[in-house]
Amino acid sequence: MPVAVHWFRKALRLHDNPALAKAVAACSAPNSSLLPVYTLDPHFVKNSHIGTNRWLFFLESLQDVDRSLSESGSKLLVLRGEPMTLFSTLFDTLIANGETVSLYFEADTSPYARNRDAAMLELCASKNIAVHTFNSHTLFNPSDVIKVNGGITPIVYQSFLKVITEKMPAIQPATPTLTQVPPLSDEMKALLTYTETFGFDAFQVPSMEDIGKAVPGENLVSTHKGGEREALKRLEEYMKQKDLVCKFQKPETNPAAFQPASTTILSPYLKMGSLSARTFYHELMKVYRASKIGYTKPPVSLLGQLYWREFYYTAGYGTPNFDKMLGNPICKQIPWRTDEQSNVDLEKWATGQTGFPWIDAIMIQLKQEGWIHHLARHSVACFLTRGDLYISWERGAKVFEKLLIDADWSLNTGNWLWLSASAFFHQYFRVYGPVSFPKKYAPESVKYVRKYIPALKNFPEKYLFEPWKCPIADQKKAGCIIGKDYPKPMCDHDAVSKVNIGKMKVAYDEGKVASPPKAPKGKKRPLDED
Repeated sequence: MPVAVHWFRKALRLHDNPALAKAVAACSAPNSSLLPVYTLDPHFVKNSHIGTNRWLFFLESLQDVDRSLSESGSKLLVLRGEPMTLFSTLFDTLIANGETVSLYFEADTSPYARNRDAAMLELCASKNIAVHTFNSHTLFNPSDVIKVNGGITPIVYQSFLKVITEKMPAIQPATPTLTQVPPLSDEMKALLTYTETFGFDAFQVPSMEDIGKAVPGENLVSTHKGGEREALKRLEEYMKQKDLVCKFQKPETNPAAFQPASTTILSPYLKMGSLSARTFYHELMKVYRASKIGYTKPPVSLLGQLYWREFYYTAGYGTPNFDKMLGNPICKQIPWRTDEQSNVDLEKWATGQTGFPWIDAIMIQLKQEGWIHHLARHSVACFLTRGDLYISWERGAKVFEKLLIDADWSLNTGNWLWLSASAFFHQYFRVYGPVSFPKKYAPESVKYVRKYIPALKNFPEKYLFEPWKCPIADQKKAGCIIGKDYPKPMCDHDAVSKVNIGKMKVAYDEGKVASPPKAPKGKKRPLDED
């Protein structure tokens, strides 16, 4: 009897899921079965760089897929352990029962995933199992982009746009949503009773407690619910705002806006695969084509944001040691601080204790909710690296990896390379001011700081972004003494930023960087700074 095993990974959805669609189609013959599987890989489960909010968002996404499958009488088999070991046992069990097994999954381009999938191909070859893989996490297959570019990874955004618009085929339509999938037969369930020896119910999506993770407390108040249903609802609601969609310019959005936010907040769903990038693209194109007012263009438009995602995926795929400074051919070799005090300073930054309210409010929001606006990310990343603390972008990227629900290996790394002026962007002297920058967004930025730093809720607006300048009488009146109820600033921004700019200039002048592949000069990405 044919059994099509579909291995869910990032594509946690039933819409535009070509791997799942092909697996379902393979079950059209009589007595064939579909077996949906997810593996909780210890590589991720034991990874300390995944925080509570991200785990919760992931489990909600997994539960939503299971719910959709259950509506058709199917069920998600959730196995816990090393994938090769789990699949080897699963395949042997099916083959011993006389089943003809095939495997379907979506391709993944991160370094760990590529090694894992290569091992899976070897395992399947040893057992004569046919494997079918599909690219659907990105609009373009990164390897194809590099191939049509003569084997060179484009590392300038405008050059990348030229490649994908002139040399790549048109983006394919999204595959139809699967409203029905083959039910999981009682015979198949009986065959899989060996999973009962694992000590858990493999046909139940685990809870936070089941995987040994902390249950969110009152200080974790993320309003971002995971899952395909929520993703499609948010996409539909956003696309109804046609003027907003057509006039969207990312650098013009407000980093302090909340309820509602000034951007789509669809990135967590794209990262988790609960929302297909192709579905997003085609829904956006519908709005653009119907527009009578025209629409903005990349790099600042909504389409431009999708293309930024593609750009970083391609750069990550084609650049050795992309997430490291050492051995990374496109990364500036900067002598970042490694002294003991840098560990203390990193902790203050990560926990929102720098003494700069704008920076601290952002990091507190990140810890509580798992998401912050892109210009907020710019502010705190610049502060940690070239702006104030001169701490490596690699250390900051790990904090983001843990706390962001949309933490994505390629995008997180690419953005940190950019914001630290280590790659892609080299105007290191353009620094975000932790006092001057938020003032541009008043009064929203005032409400923002007071929301996330209750100690400053009664502080005079005049001194809110530099509270150390507030007269002591006014501090007492506001019920917040600087140095006691809220920290003093950990550095003198005006002085230290000048020193750091000098250090960056020295590093640049010394040419501590390998020559990157040549690419045509293109328009620089917009950056708002002091």
